[in-house]
Amino acid sequence: MEFERASLEIDGTVAILSLNHPEVLNALSAEMLEGMTAALDAIAKESPAIRCLVITGTGRAFSTGANLQGRGNGPLPRGAGYALETQYHPFLRRLRELPYPLITAVNGPAAGAGMSLALMGDLVLCARSAYFLQAFRRIGLVPDCGSTWLLPRLIGRARAIELSLMGERLPAETALA
Repeated sequence: MEFERASLEIDGTVAILSLNHPEVLNALSAEMLEGMTAALDAIAKESPAIRCLVITGTGRAFSTGANLQGRGNGPLPRGAGYALETQYHPFLRRLRELPYPLITAVNGPAAGAGMSLALMGDLVLCARSAYFLQAFRRIGLVPDCGSTWLLPRLIGRARAIELSLMGERLPAETALA
């Protein structure tokens, strides 16, 4: 099934939700979040037998973060904070409340909000080409989309602060260690 900037495939009891805007390396936009939300609605209505959700990216990236341009070419009308409160956070909370396991299959870069989405998985599977990046530092924003809560719990406070302040890539193999 195709949705706005997302696609859904159901294979038995497994649903595979793909971020589908490879031209911008699957940067998360309002349209993509609406499409992914519609896909979750379709899963709930059409396939109550789903036992697992896999989220991955189409193309060579999982997600390079938030698309802060908003609809069209102009900036977000009320700023990034409004988008976080009304679009990103409700979607992430919905993922957290799923009644079945969430697997994120990270097939390339997972940066900024894309990293937060990847870390939402109960299991995070990474290709060798995958890496994580707290990109917020590079654009002068505080890490968000759940990473300030998730990271310290997953890797410890000191390493979370290091990733957030230094803005360096964390390769999949290092993340595994």
